[in-house]
Amino acid sequence: MTRSTIRTWFLIHKWTSIMCTAFLLMLCVTGLPLIFHDEIDLLTEGRSSFGMPGVGSSGEAPGLRPLDEMLARALAARPGEVPVFMAFDNDQPSMTITTAPRPDSPAEDMTIQLFDRSTGARTGAVDEDGVMHVLLQLHTDMFLGLPGMLFLGLMGLLFVIAIVSGVVLYAPFMRKLDFGTLRTSRSRRVKWLDYHNLLGVVALAWMTVVGATGVINALATPIFQYWQRTELAEMTNAYAGKGAVTPDRYGSIDKAMAAARKAIPGNNPQFIAFPGGAFSSKHHYAVFFQGDTPLTERLLTSALIDAETGAFTDARPMPWYTKALALSQPLHFGDYGGLPLKILWAILTLFTIIILGSGLYLWLGKRRSGTDALVREVESGGDVVPAE
Repeated sequence: MTRSTIRTWFLIHKWTSIMCTAFLLMLCVTGLPLIFHDEIDLLTEGRSSFGMPGVGSSGEAPGLRPLDEMLARALAARPGEVPVFMAFDNDQPSMTITTAPRPDSPAEDMTIQLFDRSTGARTGAVDEDGVMHVLLQLHTDMFLGLPGMLFLGLMGLLFVIAIVSGVVLYAPFMRKLDFGTLRTSRSRRVKWLDYHNLLGVVALAWMTVVGATGVINALATPIFQYWQRTELAEMTNAYAGKGAVTPDRYGSIDKAMAAARKAIPGNNPQFIAFPGGAFSSKHHYAVFFQGDTPLTERLLTSALIDAETGAFTDARPMPWYTKALALSQPLHFGDYGGLPLKILWAILTLFTIIILGSGLYLWLGKRRSGTDALVREVESGGDVVPAE
């Protein structure tokens, strides 16, 4: 690799790292507790402490209250609001019902209520002022909505570029050193450089995956908007030009669920989106079904049911771009393999914090050394070390 090529990659690595480091540190710090959100919710809110363990709220087992009754209870607790989502748990009779002033209200105006479908009892509401909710909002969009999501997606993209450029520079830098070499007898800067490089290589695959999935997750809103304009519009083409179904004309949720189950047998419903929101049309209940394996449970199939008549309209698997989003979300937080994988995710997050911190320390030190001196350090395989 020529000196000019090394210089180009060095500048790419330097500036992409500088621009994203502060935000990546924030994402790592907020992401650590979010990795264990299920365990924290269980300890602090008792989300899983329902009767009838093993009977899911998405099923039709004897003793489970009708969905129409559950919806009526939720609306009674929030007078003047309309339903937006109804979501299920396949292992317990717990379920959530989301209401808002309007079907298309922003997320901050929505209220999520928790219910036990085996008793019909309201067991609480999601605390939007709680620590975990605040951390999630900060991690997702920094309380700035879509612009914040897109900005963090850009930071994730810069992070991926910084990783790639770091790998390109690692090869010539390490050609005279054994893998994992820590030159502890050298200066403090050299020691931190070796730690930075070693941890970076160890966590390379993980950082790339988490960075890339973070970018995909940041595009969730545009992805679903595109799905609405294309796939959903095609599925509801027969309803084009018709007025929206108003909440006072909504038909039975139980009837709609029965029609959806008949159209898609053998799968479990994950959630229902009511008319007028981002996940449905203005005329339909959209019932989203998930598969029955750890992988396919993330891949959804949507069934559209006429919200007024309860008649089946259409059912299709979600397109590839929404599948990519669905698979990236749990991978981003290590939700695939239970607690052991979450612990691994947490350890690698701590590694990333050290990598980012050491990179910041090295950059501050590099400011005292010229770019040409640092390029010569890479070119020489670490033999020529700039003075501190």
